[in-house]
Amino acid sequence: MSSSSFNPRGAVDLSQLAEQAKQRAASGPGGSPGAKAGGSYVVEVTEQTFEAQVIRPSLQHPVVVEFYSPRVSSGQQLSDALAAAASEAGGKYLIARLNVDAAPQLAQQLGLQAVPTVVGVVGGQLVPLFQGVIPADQVRAALDQLVKAAVANGIVGRAEPVGGPVDDGAEDEPDPRFAAADAALERGDFAAAVEEFDKLLAANPADAEAKAGKAQAGLLARTANTSADVVLAAAAAPDADLQVHLDAADLEVVGGQVDEAFARLIDQVKRRSGDERDQARLRLLELFETIGNTDPRVQKARRNLMAALF
Repeated sequence: MSSSSFNPRGAVDLSQLAEQAKQRAASGPGGSPGAKAGGSYVVEVTEQTFEAQVIRPSLQHPVVVEFYSPRVSSGQQLSDALAAAASEAGGKYLIARLNVDAAPQLAQQLGLQAVPTVVGVVGGQLVPLFQGVIPADQVRAALDQLVKAAVANGIVGRAEPVGGPVDDGAEDEPDPRFAAADAALERGDFAAAVEEFDKLLAANPADAEAKAGKAQAGLLARTANTSADVVLAAAAAPDADLQVHLDAADLEVVGGQVDEAFARLIDQVKRRSGDERDQARLRLLELFETIGNTDPRVQKARRNLMAALF
């Protein structure tokens, strides 16, 4: 199930979703947990490649940027610690090294005051981590916190190892793993489709395509027998409970009002507390998966969610 099953410019065509499930292509991001032979999780970036190698990948998985200078000899200790942590993490994040001496304009724009400086990038947003050379255990602790923040914002893909072999399999061949889920979608048994996707995720929690499929099947199951007029009218009441807003957001996505759905749930995250706040956040993350992580509306909403949470 690819994110393209939903029309990003208008209403979702529920009648065609099961048919489109047959045309699933390989998802690309969210690779296997283990590193491929010969690959590492450290890449050298430049001012010119920062957008492509840091910002864009951060929409799928965290990127840790090490701003360094060859003039600071003690920085090698930190570089080694970061590389070792990334290797052990097996793709939970990518280390991007940038030589500030060769990128003075970017360093100035970011207001860097010292090197080495390490920042995280999650969903296109910079997250300050630390400056200077610190012990390896503190490096790992900082990176663990970054991963937790990414997960809280629904960014759970894995980085592909640099230098690993390229998968040249045919993209147009239906993936047999999804046969049972596709069959359930075709017969309109959306609950069964969710169960089939759950089985795949139990075997591989990082399967981005299965996560998207489950999110879409879940949306179909929740809205199959729901009256949009009744729910949206109830949601307009100032004292509407959380479940009404969750249902309304689902229906807004189905109706093509994606920005409105995201804004509604982010508002609920701001207004609610405890379990209700977490329910709103989790529903929003499900809808992100439904629309697709590369959609600009999702990217904008992720930034707004991060601001609401932190």
